[in-house]
Amino acid sequence: MQPILSVRDLRKSFATLEVLKGIDLDVFNGDVICVIGPSGSGKSTLIRCINMLETPTLGTIEFKNQRVGTQFTSKGNLVGTGELRKRVGMVFQNFNLYPHRTVLQNITQAPILVNKENEKSALAYALELLEKVGLTSKQHEYPNHLSGGQKQRVAIARALAMRPDVLLLDEVTSALDPELVSEVLQVIQDLAKQGMTMIVVTHEMDFAADVASRIVFMEDGQVVETGDPKDLLRLPKTDRLKSFLARHLR
Repeated sequence: MQPILSVRDLRKSFATLEVLKGIDLDVFNGDVICVIGPSGSGKSTLIRCINMLETPTLGTIEFKNQRVGTQFTSKGNLVGTGELRKRVGMVFQNFNLYPHRTVLQNITQAPILVNKENEKSALAYALELLEKVGLTSKQHEYPNHLSGGQKQRVAIARALAMRPDVLLLDEVTSALDPELVSEVLQVIQDLAKQGMTMIVVTHEMDFAADVASRIVFMEDGQVVETGDPKDLLRLPKTDRLKSFLARHLR
């Protein structure tokens, strides 16, 4: 079986600081990969490079057997950044909703403007997604009238409105009050059960243990360990992961 997304020797530097130091990662349809690790390990930079929000310094990314981008790859079939972002959705830590647009407008804008979807179809799917994330009653509200958990659920619905093949989620609960975390994690768990392919950067260890098909542990810009959650969290092989889990697992 071919991976839907393949990363090889991915490197990213900011000036003299090397943040990613040669990452290899394969993502298959239906995978839920939870990326864990200490702050500054390169987790967010990795998924921002996958979505070309940051241009990798070296290495290759292939999406559905096509190389991504034009700046850092020189041969093979290319899929452009714009096309990639239509098919690989991104949910950010701080929501990034348009404050001057209603919930419904936030969700329908990209499908209509970018995918050229007709307004009636986009609206119908947006309402379907709002029901899925439990926010149908908030469709005409503006973001500043929503709780943090509600904003993040709208952000997830907005990403799903583009009908992506892969969904990237970057620490989507870290800006939330503790009592709001579970409502967002429940939406992600439901998506996992429905077969959505996801890469989730998270510090929620119990959630990762429950939802992940594979866990990737990063430290200092490198993948230190990767494997099945039951094996990796219960029987870590490296001292670096053992130390990390001792600090973060309840």
